[in-house]
Formats: sequence, C-alpha cells, structure tokens
Amino acid sequence: MLLKLARQSLWHRRGTVLMTLLSLTISIALLLGIDHLRLEAKRSFTSTVSGTDLIVGARSGQLNLLLYSVFRLGNATNNISYQHYQQLASHPQVAWAIPMALGDSHRGFRVIGTNADYFRYFRYGQQQQLTFAQGEAFSTVYQVVLGAAVAEKLGYQLGDKIILSHGVGAVSFTQHKDQPFTVVGILAATGTPVDQSVHVSLESIEAIHLGWQGGAPGFGKKPKLNDTQLQQLQPKVLTAFMLGLKSKVATFAIQRQINEFKAEPLTAILPGAALAELWQMLAMVENMLLLVTLLVLIAALIGMVTTLLAAMKERQREMAILRAVGARPWQLFCLIQLEVFCISLASIGSALLLLSGTLAGLQPLLSSSYGLVISWLPWHGHTAVLLAALLALALLLGAIPSYLTYRQSLAQGLTVRL
Repeated sequence: MLLKLARQSLWHRRGTVLMTLLSLTISIALLLGIDHLRLEAKRSFTSTVSGTDLIVGARSGQLNLLLYSVFRLGNATNNISYQHYQQLASHPQVAWAIPMALGDSHRGFRVIGTNADYFRYFRYGQQQQLTFAQGEAFSTVYQVVLGAAVAEKLGYQLGDKIILSHGVGAVSFTQHKDQPFTVVGILAATGTPVDQSVHVSLESIEAIHLGWQGGAPGFGKKPKLNDTQLQQLQPKVLTAFMLGLKSKVATFAIQRQINEFKAEPLTAILPGAALAELWQMLAMVENMLLLVTLLVLIAALIGMVTTLLAAMKERQREMAILRAVGARPWQLFCLIQLEVFCISLASIGSALLLLSGTLAGLQPLLSSSYGLVISWLPWHGHTAVLLAALLALALLLGAIPSYLTYRQSLAQGLTVRL
C-alpha cells in the first residue's frame, strides 16, 4: 500500500522529481566515474610492463626515465653509449636486454628503434608476450612493425609504405622521405603504449641518420649503402634499455653497480618502485577530486531534501487526509522515506547506465589517444559498499522531512488559513 502511494505521489510531482533525479544521477555518475578511472588507470599503467627487473637510461630522475622509456611521455635528458650497453648486457647476471632508441616519430606516434629481443622478451599484463595480428617482425633495414592503434587509426596494411619524421611532434619539418619503410607486421592489441608505437631496427635508425651532424642533416651528399652494408651498421647511442636478470636476488646489487658505473653516468630503476612513487605523487590529486565530487553529491542530496521540504507545505492537506483515514504517524514517516529510497535507487541505476554507456563510447578514443584500456563496467569490490553508503546517507538526510511529517498534527493540516 505504501509503495503504491509513494509511486503515485512521485508520478504526480514528476516534473520536480525528474529534475532531482537528473541532479543525483549526474553527481553519482561523476563520483563512480572518477573512482573507476582512478583504479583503471592504475591497473592499465601497472600492466604496461611486467617481468622487467631494471630500466637503464642516462642520469635523471626515476619518474622521467620511466615515463619516456615505458609510456612514451617526455624526452630523455641524454643518450647513452651503445658500447656501454653491450658491456652491461653481457653481465653474468643479465638474462636478456632490450635496447631502445627514441627520437623519431610518424604522424605523432613515437618510433622505437630496437632489435628482435623486444618481441621475444618484452612482457605486459600478467607476463603476456607480444603477438602479431598480421605479418612478422622486421628482419632487414627499412622494415617496420606497427602497434595495433597506429595501424587502426592510420589505416595501414601489410606492404604499405610509410615515412618517418625526425622529432616527436605531431608535425615535423624534417622527414626521411628518401628512405620509406615497408610495413611487415602489425602487433595484436595490448592496451599499453606498445599499441601507439612504431617499431624499427636499430640499424634502421642509424641508416636514416647517416650524414647527420648535431641532430640535423649534413650539407654533404648522403652516402649510399647496399643491403649488406646497411645490415652491418652499428648504432652509436641508445636512449634506454631494459634488463631481465637471472636472479631476482641480484636486482639491487646490479642496480647499484649501474648507478655507480664509472664510464658513463647512468640511472637504473625498478619499474615497480617508480610506479609507486608516481601514485604517491598523484594521491593528493586523486583525493581532492574524490572530495570535490563527494561534496557535489552531498549538495545534490541536500537539494533533494530541500525539494521534499518545499513540497511538504503543498502536501499538508494530503498528509492530514491520510491521517484522517487511519494512517499512523510512523506510516507517514515511512512513506516519505520510501519516496527518498525510490529516488535514490533510480538515481544509482541511471548513473550506472549513464557511466557504462559513456565509457563504452570513449573506449576507442582512450585506447587510441592515451593507450588506456578502461573497462566499460564501473564495478569494483568496494562499489557495492560505496553505493550502500550513498543510499544510507540519502535516507539519513531524507529523515528530516520525514520527521517533520511525523510531527505534523491532524488539526494543523485540516485548518484552513485565511
């Protein structure tokens, strides 16, 4: 009976109720969205690289090294010697090493110079290996392997020709037009920055920069090399390299040896420790966003209570008639609480639908532009507890108009004021 009365009452005031519902829906969707994106971004960043014990680059902060070597954000402070890389890669405790040469791009996507070990040893997520959706790894100079997002966004297929550009900007005035690359492989989607990358061999990086001086093309005629000479090219510098060790116990000892390397100032970082520092730096921003969103939600709940209080004056005669036909005070209290419960529950359901639809629509954009794979379902282990707390808060605030209705006297409701 009370449920039917509550439903009919809400329908009678559907204009006001709809505005209240919309306000609560947006507030709850905002709160759940920020919480979901925060957790999904952490998961996506954490799964970008796994199984790598150390990342080595020129002397700099560990966050800067992590960002440009793994997430393709920012630039290196300096290059490192390829000879020193070979020396460290041959250390008895090193199981594998992946060299990386950065600094070029293709239509805004970073180019990575590396070797076959990249496809053999690089891991992401739960120790997942890179796989090819089409084609195979490069085997000669002027061959390129594309990340899934690059191929999809630019519409490339196997056999297409592409031109690399010097620098990492979306627009470059220095292009290697005389040395086109052929697409020989397209990687399967990983949900990591690998999808946003263009992969070539280290020999290719050296070949397109032959005759360059000080980071710019030389004035002389560029030397022409045959295929054999191109394959024999040796890189002079790298940007960074990843190491996998034979024993995890030796990680800190190897890290210290690299950080104290006499021949060149280097920095070796643990990816997990660098990520922990990144989350620690962002913790205050996360908490501020959640706090602001929570305040917005509380404001929306207070707005709902205000609407109910304003409606009480118009419903005095309605409540008095209910009392006159036998309704008890506690039943009127429960009626108002039931209306609050219905509005809140409908807002939660609408917020989940709105957020899920928005995330599903934004998934391609987030994946192609930022390398983030965000689940369209905003549900985590604590989400049920959070929603239950929101519902309890709504009922607590809704108790104010419910209590005033409970205390309303029959005589006051039936009295006609002139």
